[in-house]
Amino acid sequence: MKTRLRAVTTFALLGAAGAVSAATPSPPPADPAAFAQCLAGLRGDAAKRGIPGEAFDRLTSDLQPDMSVLPLLDAQPEFTTPLWDYLAGLVDAQRVEDGRAMLAEHRDLLARVSAQYGVDAETVVAVWGVESDYGRISGKRPLRVSLATLACNGRRQPFFRGEFLALLKLLHDGDLRDPGLTGSWAGAFGHTQFMPSTYARIAVDFDGDGRRDLVDSIPDALASTANYLARAGWRSGQPWGYEVRLPPGFAIAQAGRTNRRPVSDWAARGVTRVDGGALPAGDTRAAVIAPTGASGPAFLVLRNYDAIYSYNAAESYALAIALLADQLRGGTGLTTPWPTDDPGLSRADRRALQTLLAARGHDIGEVDGMIGTATRRAIQAEQRRLGLTPDDGRAGRRILEALQAGR
Repeated sequence: MKTRLRAVTTFALLGAAGAVSAATPSPPPADPAAFAQCLAGLRGDAAKRGIPGEAFDRLTSDLQPDMSVLPLLDAQPEFTTPLWDYLAGLVDAQRVEDGRAMLAEHRDLLARVSAQYGVDAETVVAVWGVESDYGRISGKRPLRVSLATLACNGRRQPFFRGEFLALLKLLHDGDLRDPGLTGSWAGAFGHTQFMPSTYARIAVDFDGDGRRDLVDSIPDALASTANYLARAGWRSGQPWGYEVRLPPGFAIAQAGRTNRRPVSDWAARGVTRVDGGALPAGDTRAAVIAPTGASGPAFLVLRNYDAIYSYNAAESYALAIALLADQLRGGTGLTTPWPTDDPGLSRADRRALQTLLAARGHDIGEVDGMIGTATRRAIQAEQRRLGLTPDDGRAGRRILEALQAGR
């Protein structure tokens, strides 16, 4: 659907908990003349998509490149953040509480969405929560600028050219009305962060106003998300999977989302559910994933996990959706701890850490749970003062507890 390149609103939700050394490099200089030439070259392709020349000119005449988006192509949190950090920030008590409030507030709407598309309300709301914190954070970058820049610079230009033209088509056709629409650096936008081409294919008008609006219409956004999952192969009434316990000596090479076997085969190999429940019927095909190795949490994943995975092709992302949905259903979270002695922090813990850093005189800006460059540098300074290693600026449990202890 959105490919790995659209998964950047998650970066804002996470607050970039990584180390100082992981900061993105400086962007290359802009070449306005080359940018203008690139846009002119897209005019013919736009016409083939039904965007008249006058409309193309009107929608592109004010654009200037924003080269700051280019380094972000290689800084996506799904692939650069430790899994325990990633999940600690996205599946925390606050997001669970807010998600349960959304389930209650939109109960009737979600019941209609589930009845039409066969996707349970908790999974739809979990996508909403992870993608935009239930509509609170949907991206601040001008979409036309970001996509035009990526269409004309850097790697994956053909992909972004398609997304840029899809965005112009949505604006020309009236699905979208605001040319100044904002979203993520890679072009995802709305409550559940659709890329323009996905919007064009998948979005639905669920509120019946004659327009598919995933920006200002919660009914359209949630129904469109369910429609995507349904079209990705969601099987109604089935779970995404289970946390499991691997037997001693389990060959980790057997794990992997695409290494599917009948559940009876996994059971014969000694794989069991951690909660003691029964595994599905023996002919059901499933995979075992162990994203942090055999000593960390492991999962038996079924077809619905693949549907979630297709929304954004990253194991960490799919697990965030699946585990948040489980807790929205009343689950208590993982049984097996992550294989680290320095677990990640929830957003509340990150705010507590920032408060302690500010109290020590560090200028970190607003105490908001968003771990940016200033906070990471302050953490690094405190790690060095306290003799903690590595002194990498990471916001983890160890530095929080050290500062709480008044060391």
